[in-house]
Amino acid sequence: MIDIKQIINKSDKYNFHSHTQFCDGRDNMENILLSAIDHGFTDWGFSPHSPVPLESPCNMSDADLRPYFSEIDRLREKYGNRINIYRSIEIDYLGDWGPSNDYFQGINLDYRIGSVHFIPSFAKEGYVDIDGCFENFKPKMSEHFYNDIEGVVLSFYTQTMDMIEKGGFDIIGHFDKIGNNASMFSPGIDKQDWYKSLVRETFDAIMDHGYWIEINTKAYDKSGIFFPHQQFWHLLKKYDAPVVFNSDAHFPELVNAGRAEAMTMFKELKSIAETE
Repeated sequence: MIDIKQIINKSDKYNFHSHTQFCDGRDNMENILLSAIDHGFTDWGFSPHSPVPLESPCNMSDADLRPYFSEIDRLREKYGNRINIYRSIEIDYLGDWGPSNDYFQGINLDYRIGSVHFIPSFAKEGYVDIDGCFENFKPKMSEHFYNDIEGVVLSFYTQTMDMIEKGGFDIIGHFDKIGNNASMFSPGIDKQDWYKSLVRETFDAIMDHGYWIEINTKAYDKSGIFFPHQQFWHLLKKYDAPVVFNSDAHFPELVNAGRAEAMTMFKELKSIAETE
């Protein structure tokens, strides 16, 4: 396992969250890495979406693990004198299937990201991906969730809290990302007291367990937002939360997207008393 604190104290030219040909990334690992080198990164982590026990076009399969690790080894041999390369997985939580599962604990990784992209359907059996773009999310609301957006939000944070309690990971990925689709479905929902209370409870649990909190910058260039949303950053500052800035890059040209802006905004943010 790597020492994340040591890495980020050494330099801000790190990224622990990226996707390539082994899941829903839009280019291969070498091209992503070459772009990272061109952007001056000193430390780069690959983190394909984990295998899951259902059909998902965004996730790698169990059979992909060996070639993924072989490519890590090849790239380390070829570029290891120019950049530190880490092997990880962004592990999806689906109840008993998640970071704490023996399957994932038995895989030799440099660190683990725990994330929620799926929640149980209200209308059918199984889990549903609620993480994608709003155009895909909206029809799922009627098909799977009876258009109950508050129920979807509550289910997302319930899954997140369960994952936090079970553990088995180092970094929690975009822990309030449901707020983006929820806000488009029901504008202003993320400003309501009950929603902010869910975020606060989740934040408290993360802090109690000592996980690194990812500030995910992927959406900033397009939408001007981060995950967690900027409205909750006062919690991170007030309680000196352990934070990493990750681009969640899926394209070579976006390896550093939003990171500089996020770091500057976070540094300039003044700690304020919570008013919730």
